[in-house]
Amino acid sequence: MSADLIGAIVYDGADPADDPRWHLSGAHTQAEYGRWCRHCCGMACLHMALDHRDGHAPPLLELLRGCRDYGGYVEDDDGQIKGLIYAPFADYVRAEHGMPADVHPHLAAAELPDLLADGHLVIASVHKEIRRPQVPAPGRGGHLVLITGHDHGLLHLHNPSGHTPDARRARLPIEVFASFFAGRGIALSMRRV
Repeated sequence: MSADLIGAIVYDGADPADDPRWHLSGAHTQAEYGRWCRHCCGMACLHMALDHRDGHAPPLLELLRGCRDYGGYVEDDDGQIKGLIYAPFADYVRAEHGMPADVHPHLAAAELPDLLADGHLVIASVHKEIRRPQVPAPGRGGHLVLITGHDHGLLHLHNPSGHTPDARRARLPIEVFASFFAGRGIALSMRRV
């Protein structure tokens, strides 16, 4: 919830539960926030999309609980958290928020401008180090960002775990983005159903 703490959390080992703004997440307790906040990138993307469409959005942990009820997150017996699971997430978004959502399990970076031009925002699976695009991508996938626009060969994205203002609202050449992109995502229509 505190963007200025992201660098310390992701690079210096700071405990995210120590975020003084944890209560703004909709978490019932600081411990709940600490447990779930590293799994909220998809919910942060949904929050941004809902806020864009409606001018407001429910708190992150409220969104997460709703999505979890649809099977978008699964907790194993050993406490491991699996998710975001795309198909149940899309069901949740359509049913509870009236937002058309289409899962794209095979999506080329070159297809993103067409989806954006058709009025979609796209939640895309990327490697978390997309926050430092000047460094070669160490992998693909595992983190979610919201693609909001494109122009002149650049994709505009909002990264919930960006550690600087430029990392939070980035513009990247499509080919640079593609090196971090896992080739899957969810297209969200901004029309209400």
